[in-house]
Amino acid sequence: MATMVSRPVSARIDDYFFAGMSLVILASVFSGFAHSYFLAGVIHTALPSPIIHIHAVVFSAWILLLIAQTTLVSIGKGAWHMKLGILGAGLACLVVIFGVMAIVDSTRRHFAPPGLDAGTFLAIDLAEMAIFAFLISWGLRVRRDGPAHKRLVMLATSVMMFAPVNRWPFAFITRFPPSTSLIVYAFPASIIVFDLLTRRRVHRVTVWGSLLIVLMVPAMFALGHSTFWQHFTTWVQQ
Repeated sequence: MATMVSRPVSARIDDYFFAGMSLVILASVFSGFAHSYFLAGVIHTALPSPIIHIHAVVFSAWILLLIAQTTLVSIGKGAWHMKLGILGAGLACLVVIFGVMAIVDSTRRHFAPPGLDAGTFLAIDLAEMAIFAFLISWGLRVRRDGPAHKRLVMLATSVMMFAPVNRWPFAFITRFPPSTSLIVYAFPASIIVFDLLTRRRVHRVTVWGSLLIVLMVPAMFALGHSTFWQHFTTWVQQ
């Protein structure tokens, strides 16, 4: 009897946690892009190219879909969640396609955030898209395993938080560039802590997804400063 009762309770705690985490992600994205996009007229705001406009719309749609999906699960609307999942799979493909196009467009305009050169920026952003695609694909493959699926989707979204966090309107972000990575690492870290508190162990997908996110930055810094990648970046810029 105790086991039969504990499983639904545990599942509800999972659902509420990930619904709350999706709201934190929404707040992070809004805080980062409020001045330059959301409060600047959205579609009518002065973004540097049409590709950036499309990328912004697709990325925003993904965040809103994340909110909708976690909310549906937390209120027990699993059937609606599964129906929207079909839309989510297609939207995830668009996130990757237009994300890569936006990265290439930014590189050709010689754009790089403070503290990054063009080569490192290109390497990190392409790695973000690759990890997002990998984790989402994995999440879709294990979609019948609820705990694994929700963790993979949340980790996949977390890896795209570098751009919005880097644009937070706080002085320490520009004064101490590593703070961006440390803040982004807090997303997988919170899932690790949640797993330990509720499951007494870290879920295997949390382990692998977190490792990919944490190791991505130093690995891409090394790649970004390599001779090969510098030549590749120059080729992209041309």
